[in-house]
Amino acid sequence: MRKVIGIGETIYDVVFKNNQPFMALPGGSTFNCVVSLGRLNVPALFVSEAGNDKIGNIIKDFMKENNLSIDYIDFFNEGSTPVALAFLDENQDVEYAFCRNFPERRLPIDLPPINENDIVVLGSYFAVNLLLREKILELLENARKRNAVVYYDINFRKAHAYERMKLMSSFLENFEYSTIIRCSDEDLQSLYPGESIDKIYTDRISFYCKNFIVTQGADHVILKTGRFEKSYEVASLDPVSTIGAGDNFNAGIIYGMMKYAIAADDLSRLEEKDWDKLIALALKFSAEVCMTPDNYISKEFAATLQC
Repeated sequence: MRKVIGIGETIYDVVFKNNQPFMALPGGSTFNCVVSLGRLNVPALFVSEAGNDKIGNIIKDFMKENNLSIDYIDFFNEGSTPVALAFLDENQDVEYAFCRNFPERRLPIDLPPINENDIVVLGSYFAVNLLLREKILELLENARKRNAVVYYDINFRKAHAYERMKLMSSFLENFEYSTIIRCSDEDLQSLYPGESIDKIYTDRISFYCKNFIVTQGADHVILKTGRFEKSYEVASLDPVSTIGAGDNFNAGIIYGMMKYAIAADDLSRLEEKDWDKLIALALKFSAEVCMTPDNYISKEFAATLQC
């Protein structure tokens, strides 16, 4: 059976409004995406790490409740589960402060098996962290050998922009393995400051990967495929929170690939109407999450969309 394999950080988010905490819930970029897929009963695995502590136990139980296996989570004893303090501004956009205490040895676990046309999803700083590079490359190489789809969300924030040159070789390696690359316009300015989307695609991306999606908050979504490019309008809304909006845009694309049986070899020849269906789902997922305080689609929403 075709499945999704995510790899990324597992974090406990404590969310603040008006400088006061008002909720706490498990999070992490790829984690949010995979939880939404689990709620849709999409076969999904998640590779990550968390502390063998109270917060780690909360995350463990939460994953089980959302149809996700914990078999590929390293529950370490030295250190503690990361915590993110998420501060929402008046526009419901978020700024983070992180509390991390990892063990010296990271992810000493076996990776899950990958089969042809499985979908591997990765992103954020986790995907370029030099301390985790060996494990990331092992997963990507396995995906290439098995002809799996690799969905890469750059998700590189300005807090790490000063590291961009040190990490550039990792970004380029990730690009080379990728089947689809998704990012926000803010990510691009952190990685390639001052360059336009067109220039970045032409000079930095297209040599490695033809399928490139750029989200721009409430502005248009830009799709470039090598065969055509298109701009998609984003519906206006008054968000409760933008946490998880991009992560669930990713979930919508991946869910669409599963729903419409789009295989790895199909991506190079998808027509405009095929991409229209994928982007429509992605925007629907993203809008759904923006209208709730959660990081993932609701179980009620998922029940209307089961594969």
